[in-house]
Amino acid sequence: MTAHADDKEKSDVEKRIAPVGQVYIAGAEPVAAAPTGPRSGEQVYQSACAACHGAGIMGAPKFGDAGAWAARVDKGMDVLAKNAIGGFNAMPAKGGCVACSDDEIKLAIEYMVDGSK
Repeated sequence: MTAHADDKEKSDVEKRIAPVGQVYIAGAEPVAAAPTGPRSGEQVYQSACAACHGAGIMGAPKFGDAGAWAARVDKGMDVLAKNAIGGFNAMPAKGGCVACSDDEIKLAIEYMVDGSK
């Protein structure tokens, strides 16, 4: 004997087992759970970086602050990427965005640097 569920029953089950809610950082745009491709630098910044880099928390250089970014940019993008991907000072690896690829982190760095000139 096999069990078959019609579309209505499947829909009811899917609704019952769906997540209760989602958590968003204030000012950050939600990122789809299953992205169809790499996220843009702005999307990664909004979802993972803005919490600290938007307010300058724990010494993070604020987005838009050319002075705070200048010395970091002088070290080169490779150093910025290495520090962001591996973690640096108070910033955890990938800024805590475990779902972000290294390339997405690099795009977020470029976005922040370009927005801070």
